[in-house]
Amino acid sequence: MTPARTTLYLLPAVLFVASCGQEQATEAPPATEPAVSAPAAAATPGLLPHQELARDILRELIEIDTTDSVGDNTAAAQAMADRLLAAGFPQEDVQVLGPAEKKGNLVARYRGRDTGRKPLLLLAHIDVVEADPADWTLPPFTFIEEDGYYYGRGTTDNKDEAAIHIANLIRMKEEGFQPDRDIIVALTADEEGGDHNGVQWLLENHAELIDAEYALNEGGGGAMKDGRHVANGVQASEKVYQTYMLEVTNPGGHSSLPLKDNAIYHLADALVRIRNHDFPVILNEVTQLFFERSAELEEGELANAMRGVLQSPPDPAAIAYLSKTPFYNSRLRTTCVATRLDAGHADNALPQRAIATVNCRVLPGESIDAVQNTLKTVIGDDAVTIAPLADAKPSPPSPLTPEMLGAIESVTEAMWHGVPVIPMMSTGATDGLYLRNVGIPVYGVSGLFNDIDDVRAHGQNERIRIESYFEGQEFLYQLTQTLSRSDTK
Repeated sequence: MTPARTTLYLLPAVLFVASCGQEQATEAPPATEPAVSAPAAAATPGLLPHQELARDILRELIEIDTTDSVGDNTAAAQAMADRLLAAGFPQEDVQVLGPAEKKGNLVARYRGRDTGRKPLLLLAHIDVVEADPADWTLPPFTFIEEDGYYYGRGTTDNKDEAAIHIANLIRMKEEGFQPDRDIIVALTADEEGGDHNGVQWLLENHAELIDAEYALNEGGGGAMKDGRHVANGVQASEKVYQTYMLEVTNPGGHSSLPLKDNAIYHLADALVRIRNHDFPVILNEVTQLFFERSAELEEGELANAMRGVLQSPPDPAAIAYLSKTPFYNSRLRTTCVATRLDAGHADNALPQRAIATVNCRVLPGESIDAVQNTLKTVIGDDAVTIAPLADAKPSPPSPLTPEMLGAIESVTEAMWHGVPVIPMMSTGATDGLYLRNVGIPVYGVSGLFNDIDDVRAHGQNERIRIESYFEGQEFLYQLTQTLSRSDTK
């Protein structure tokens, strides 16, 4: 069997987790022993100077707690600013700013030649999800090297990319690289918590600092299986997060005198109808290319089904086959699913109120109002009211231009011959949506390959393969330079 023949419905688990905010946490295997203290790792032997720098920066970031509850994002942002200032970046090009004392964001600019090209933005968040030391066998905010891995909260989400961008900026300055555009690095807060900060706050208050032709962000990444590089994913679009509240009210009564007109029954029937409804299959540029390139890596029924959904109209049998796998089903259509229930007020009383939340992930470009109207039609019961819990935040797909996709493909081929580049649509969400909504295309790509069977972002004992970390550093170094030279236009 060749390395390409790895079932891709497993592969995107790594890419999916890389694109998730706080509302989608993925658990790692549970800890099997009490948490213990451990010393900080000694320097990794045999590293080149720029790799030693990237390791030291990652260590520094990991050991600064940037959780929402007790962390200090400003301390981490300032530490990175100090690195750049020490490397000779001018003060006016290195700024730490934010809406609150501990919610600082770093924006740094590497000046290029004035060729008329808009800047390239390198985006990474440095806040992390909560990490209870009691749940880990290693202390989450101590940088530890063990068995070929770097451990610590943020090693894969998203301090690894943040550290790499800072190290690469310093490396390029030391080497005297002269880009044909400015390169901006933005390290942000509150991506995990979503507290109206980070990219959203910068756009509202300092948009000129991060204005760019396009941005590189988290959301994609490489996947490995049994030690082999399988594919390098590029996130070019995101589904739209929208949650609805379904509610039924009723006069109620005594439970000894039951009625068919029961708030819980109305709600239960509505949820069953939602469960049984499939939204139509709609492919866009990103998902079409995803299925085209994925089909080349597969064989048998799966490959045939991927080709079948690309037909016009799509083959119903292919739709049915792919819909059995949640990962593929979520790429084919909008999805809505019940996530919470609350009903009744006493064991011996008929319910006066029944409430459910239904979370939808809407395809980019699809009308949010149309989704709500579809749910209302599917439910078909006026006793059930449906209302959005918050305004949706749609964002358009980023175009897969020859300049961008070609650059990613050329660097991928140079580093990992034969490994395909697979465009992706995230079912989760990143801060990239705010940039897309102001006309800045965003591409989730990192060259950081993770084992599809060992996804630990947001989970316990988060870690990254040391070899993968430095591969990602080199990939982003080459890609940044490729996108910053006039001969690539």
